[in-house]
Amino acid sequence: MEVVNALGRRKAAVARVYVSEGAGKITINGRDLEAYFPSSILQFVVKQPLAKLDATEKYDIKANLDGGGYKGQAEALRLAIARALVKINPEDKPALKAEGFMTRDAREVERKKPGQPKARKHFQFSKR
Repeated sequence: MEVVNALGRRKAAVARVYVSEGAGKITINGRDLEAYFPSSILQFVVKQPLAKLDATEKYDIKANLDGGGYKGQAEALRLAIARALVKINPEDKPALKAEGFMTRDAREVERKKPGQPKARKHFQFSKR
């Protein structure tokens, strides 16, 4: 099997993933998964598509993560892994889609407008 690549995005985070056959090693920006995401919850989020297909020990994953915070990066990585697994075996798509791993969460942070303290919050109105 050759190397399969995929892209995942969430908020401001972008994950580029390269999946090849291996022993289940996940490397992110040259570091181990446990070193990059010390939180066990985020490690769980990243491994969800692999766990769903019982493929945690089948593939080696090399990922480049850029932008965003750790939660956005973890969810971008989850989407990229799910897309790569579907490229490898298209029959897995319905199982991953049912869990919501194939859906790109398009919610972005709304920009702050001038004359306001935040995106939607307004300064208190004073008639006089």
